[in-house]
Amino acid sequence: MMGARVTRVFSKFNLESRAHREIGKVKPTAAPRHPSAAPLDHPAQFQEEIKKKDEQLLTLLKDVYVDSKDPSVNVQIKGGILPSQPEERRLTKVGNLRHLDIQTIPKGRISVVEVLTLLNNHHRAPATWTAEKIAKEYCLDLKDVTAVIAYFIPFAVEIFSSEDKKTLKPR
Repeated sequence: MMGARVTRVFSKFNLESRAHREIGKVKPTAAPRHPSAAPLDHPAQFQEEIKKKDEQLLTLLKDVYVDSKDPSVNVQIKGGILPSQPEERRLTKVGNLRHLDIQTIPKGRISVVEVLTLLNNHHRAPATWTAEKIAKEYCLDLKDVTAVIAYFIPFAVEIFSSEDKKTLKPR
C-alpha cells in the first residue's frame, strides 16, 4: 500500500516541465512522395489518340482466330500429380467408435484397424482367409497383401528368460 503511494508521488513530480520538454522536441519529417504518385499531365494529342478508334487494327483483330485445347488429364503441381477425377472410395469394414471412425477409405488403401483385423483372421484361419480373398475383400493389390501377410507381424511376442538378462554387480 505504501509503495503505490510513493510511486504515484514520483510519477506526478515535475509533470508539467517534463510534458513541455517532450512537446518541444523536434519531430521527424515525413518522407517525400514518390514522383510516380503525382498525376501526369499528358498533352491533348495523346488523349485524343487514346480515345480514337483505329479501324485498320479492328479489322485485323476480327480476322484473328484462336483455337485452344484443354490441358492434359493430369496436371503437375509442385512435383505431385493432381488427378482430374475424384478417387474411388470404399466403406470401412470395422469400427466401434461410430462418428469418430473413418467412414470411407480410398480404394487400394487400408486402415490400421483393418490391417490388424485381416491379419488376425488370416492367423486364425489361413485356409479361409487367403491372400486372394483378402485382396478382393479390401480392394487391394495381391502383391501388397502377400507382403503384409509375410512381413507385418504384430502378434509375435518374445519373452526373454532371466538367464539372458545382464545383471549389474553391486559396488
